[in-house]
Amino acid sequence: MMKIPKYDEAFWSEKYQAGETGWDLGRVSPPIKEYIDQLNDKSISILIPGAGNAYEAAYLFKQGFQNITVLDLAKKPLENLKKRVPDFPGHQLVHENFFEHTGQYDLIIEQTFFCALDPSLRVDYIDKMKSLLKDNGKLVGLLFDFRLTDEGPPFGGSTDAYTIDFQKRFKLKTLAPCYNSIKPRLGRELFINFVKTN
Repeated sequence: MMKIPKYDEAFWSEKYQAGETGWDLGRVSPPIKEYIDQLNDKSISILIPGAGNAYEAAYLFKQGFQNITVLDLAKKPLENLKKRVPDFPGHQLVHENFFEHTGQYDLIIEQTFFCALDPSLRVDYIDKMKSLLKDNGKLVGLLFDFRLTDEGPPFGGSTDAYTIDFQKRFKLKTLAPCYNSIKPRLGRELFINFVKTN
């Protein structure tokens, strides 16, 4: 049975209300932008869970991707995205707990969501990601590369730990240090491209 998340809707809503959003880059993350820029099929279904202000979703939408679902436990960042991108379809902005979400996607983008979860939920996260992806679907994005402690969020992790956890459910196509992180995160981010296995 899954544990009740320690960092709930009230926790994150309060962070947005207080302007305590240190994870927010104010723009699409460069490694994810580079990945998006090489995608050719704009009909693919994309999920961005724990999306926050969802600059990645805004960028995808402006590049012509239409089938984007933005999911967050807090309502405020979804409202923020709609203000910035009024044409973004409202029904694709989903105020919901990730672990209760249903659907099937070609691509799930990971950007500061995994690191925001209580580490006790990591196995549940991996299982849920697999269930949300279509066959050969991809989990792509960023994981932090610094020592995991009880202090967070954000919570860290290591290549070795991620490999052990994820390889049970995914083919690890890429798990490598980012060369194009923003300066404050340089040397502390890993780019991932994991493919769902049967």
